[in-house]
Amino acid sequence: MQSPRCGAKTRAGGACRAPAIAGKRRCRMHGGAVGSGGQRGNRNALKEGLHTAEMIAFKRLINEALRGGGSLMDGS
Repeated sequence: MQSPRCGAKTRAGGACRAPAIAGKRRCRMHGGAVGSGGQRGNRNALKEGLHTAEMIAFKRLINEALRGGGSLMDGS
């Protein structure tokens, strides 16, 4: 119990109590194992599609138009 602990947040909300891998801050289950983590230049982490800033702004614009757009439907 004297070895350093992982401390990663678990699904239960507490800290992980598994021992950290030697020379690392996390245990084997939370990223301390060899080969864990993303590859260098990880292009999978880039945002595209529905969650970009442009699309979020567009959705806001549409929602504002729909909320206040009752008069737009009447044609007046």
